[in-house]
Amino acid sequence: QVQLVESGGGLVQPGGSLRLSCVVSGFTLDYSAIGWFRQAPGKEREGVSCISSSDGRTYYADSVKGRFTIWRENAKNTVYLQMNSLKPEDTAVYYCVADLMVVCGLGPGSYDYWGQGTQVTVSS
Repeated sequence: QVQLVESGGGLVQPGGSLRLSCVVSGFTLDYSAIGWFRQAPGKEREGVSCISSSDGRTYYADSVKGRFTIWRENAKNTVYLQMNSLKPEDTAVYYCVADLMVVCGLGPGSYDYWGQGTQVTVSS
């Protein structure tokens, strides 16, 4: 029933930018926390960013602060992640995540719903 579909991944040079989108169906962003996780080969999944339903407060992993921005358009059931100043260390599969909760978090096991992922590769 619930589907999260990511798009916008691709290959970019270091210092470049990408914008990821996630369209959610069967779920309302008005009452959900939603965000992005990523997983690189040989590494555990990492919470990147999330936005709360209660007040729209945003949270970012230390590794992406100042470079990534998350926002949502509730009427379109869409959340975005603008990624600037990309580094090779950002290379990973990025997953859109969501759950029916007020306050978001970046810890493991926080979300019930996951998208299929979109590949982001930062390489020269």
